[in-house]
Amino acid sequence: MNSRNRLWPSPGHICQPGSFLHQPPRVLIVDASPPCWSEIGFLLCDALDNFLTLASCLDGPIRLPLLSVYAVNLQLECLLPFVQVKGNLLRLSSCVEELRSLPMEGCTHPRGEMLTQAVLDSLQQFKQYMQHTSSRESSSTVEVTVFTSKPGQAVVRQLEEGLKNSDLGSLRRLLVVQISIHRSLSEGEPTWSPDTPSPEALGDTEENLMLGVEVDLQVIDSSVVAVESVLKAWLHDQAGDREHLYLLLPPLLGANESSSSNSKNNNVCLKCDIQERLLSPALVSGPPGIGAKTESVQDFLPPSKSQNPQPLRLRVIKSLQAEGVCESVLYGLPLLIRPTVSWQLDWDDIESNQQLFQALCHTLRARQWFLLARSEASSFPGPAISSHYVLQPSATLPILLLKPVVTRELLLPSSMSDFSQDPSLSTLMTVESLLMQLEEDPVFNPLCLVGNLYPYLRQRGLTPRFGHHYRGLGLRPALGQRRDPPWPTEGPMPRQPHGQQATGRAKATVAPLLTGPPSKVTRPALTLSCTAPCAPSLCREEGDELLMRL
Repeated sequence: MNSRNRLWPSPGHICQPGSFLHQPPRVLIVDASPPCWSEIGFLLCDALDNFLTLASCLDGPIRLPLLSVYAVNLQLECLLPFVQVKGNLLRLSSCVEELRSLPMEGCTHPRGEMLTQAVLDSLQQFKQYMQHTSSRESSSTVEVTVFTSKPGQAVVRQLEEGLKNSDLGSLRRLLVVQISIHRSLSEGEPTWSPDTPSPEALGDTEENLMLGVEVDLQVIDSSVVAVESVLKAWLHDQAGDREHLYLLLPPLLGANESSSSNSKNNNVCLKCDIQERLLSPALVSGPPGIGAKTESVQDFLPPSKSQNPQPLRLRVIKSLQAEGVCESVLYGLPLLIRPTVSWQLDWDDIESNQQLFQALCHTLRARQWFLLARSEASSFPGPAISSHYVLQPSATLPILLLKPVVTRELLLPSSMSDFSQDPSLSTLMTVESLLMQLEEDPVFNPLCLVGNLYPYLRQRGLTPRFGHHYRGLGLRPALGQRRDPPWPTEGPMPRQPHGQQATGRAKATVAPLLTGPPSKVTRPALTLSCTAPCAPSLCREEGDELLMRL
């Protein structure tokens, strides 16, 4: 597929809802043939139930537009035709229950062409769905994922043989996921189906495989978490035909040094992709505890109708090695935790609390530990939802840094490439020469960074609104168009008497203060020694106020 024909958002809209415009529909084919289905059926259904619950309740852009589910048991069954996932939890849950009800015991193996027939049937169903739908935003291709506990190479070979003469124009990708079942040597090897190619057939030449699609194979452990990770990969942005980010490094030394005007064009550009590490808690509509927001102290405190809300209780459950905490699983704005100075406590309690807090910070800093804390269950009706936090000690001050940590439900899989080979010596020398041109700061000071926020807010706040937008554009109202007043009035304007013309002088709308005789003044006037009758400066007023406070 040509990448030039793909629509792509501008760099300013990266990781915005507009970047999920080309999420492909999904087809899930489950190999539920006994007797292997009894070993993977429960965990696969639990993982599928968890994933569909999360995907159907996510706010924001549609990450999984359509889903269809097939089951290959003693016969081929379409448990779920193509339906929308978002807001359709009831229909999705019934599909999972039908999958649980499939027989798990037995020794009859299904015919080997059932998986191939399931793929072809799903493609035909997708074509019919696209012909009867009016949506133009959905993708024109579909991705098919096959879950099985049989040897993955044999299933791949079987699908390749069955699909080599088929029309696969609407198939974007075909993935076989093998759930590895750990067996001891006494249990023997997995049973082979008569219709499954033998291991010797896997080594044959590929002369008779004129394929139109490449079948991918992924082997995972037999656990709910592993199956969830495969399914959650569907929630990533799938429009990967173009790079997401340009990382600009200083130009190479000696490359067009005489031309200073083209210095920006000589920068070394690293082309990168952006991938989400976790789902934002703001996308989950639920109780306040699931978000674990840390934008301000008010977001951290639980909502309460009483005038004196109770503090949030965090229970420390684990100590963590500082080197073993990955920064990518922490999110939100950090909060500084320090010992309280509340006036409602006794002085002895405040002093004792400060000593314990300082001892905690010193111990964590000496052992290079972090603390993992969990919020205690609130009075919110329904299942108790808890948030988790990491407490990090400061390097010098008796202060703890608190940041929320992602939980299993919101964690997305990361498909990071593991580069086993080291970079070449010439590449290392090039990068070192580039980095040597940068200014090095031994201590980072964020006060030196200016983001031009003040000019932006000032321009936005002073921009004329209401009917005066044409003034900022240098336009004039049309002939006969009524001009709006320069400032909006707070209430109804008094009616002007007939025959009286308006004057250019504004009248006061607030009654003047009553002036009493000098004998009733309770405070003597402040006399300033000034040689000239000038108004006092702003700095002098601030200085006098500061001296009065001291």
